[in-house]
Amino acid sequence: MSEKKTLIDAVVLAAGKGTRMNSDLPKVLHKVDGKPLLGHVLDTVAEVGIDHTVVVVGHKADLVRETCGKEGLDFVLQDPQLGTGHAVQVAVPALREGGYCVVLAGDVPLLRASTLQQLVEGTISSGAAAMVLTCVVDDAGAYGRIVKDAAGQVQKIVEAKDASPEEIAIGEYNTGVFCFRTDQMIEALGSLTTNNKQGEYYLTDTVAYLVGQGRAVGAVATMDPGEVVGINTVAELGEAEAILAKRGD
Repeated sequence: MSEKKTLIDAVVLAAGKGTRMNSDLPKVLHKVDGKPLLGHVLDTVAEVGIDHTVVVVGHKADLVRETCGKEGLDFVLQDPQLGTGHAVQVAVPALREGGYCVVLAGDVPLLRASTLQQLVEGTISSGAAAMVLTCVVDDAGAYGRIVKDAAGQVQKIVEAKDASPEEIAIGEYNTGVFCFRTDQMIEALGSLTTNNKQGEYYLTDTVAYLVGQGRAVGAVATMDPGEVVGINTVAELGEAEAILAKRGD
């Protein structure tokens, strides 16, 4: 008998308007190296061998579908937009039962397939409920901080706006790329509340829930901040072009 293939879905968050782009074009349709940001992300997901992806759309949803639609993609509408946790909740009905689910943003075009592969394989081989892709820098700025225990196990992710001074000092941050066991992700999504300064459902709060249930959450770190930068401005589009031009991979 042939070995049963591990079921892996992806959820790509692509609902944002991208106000700082100074354009009515959805943020994920702005181009780097001649290809929409979302196109880069979808190609990376496909390169890892994930054959079913759910794209969460919002602003100008039809245009995003027309531009990036292809076989193996499902599109779901997030309206209203109540945060990253809510976006994944909207995608749940389109997910397949069992297996694993990768969650990532549609505006992170420089992520390497090899890094995503490492995250997926690490989640499966470790038996963890989830793993988060992190990055370590001197100053993590506005990114959510990775809080670990003395043994180096992830305990929670704290958004910068909600962080204490001690937590702000942490240099390891959340890149927004996750791999979950799908059933445990769905359970954790059901626990989310809007009890935070943004009044939104944070996907990151699933980590503390899973840990509280006695389940392991791991981390895979990339040493290349450029690989996980999100594109929010026209200037950052230009920077991404420059990074791609220098990269030989």
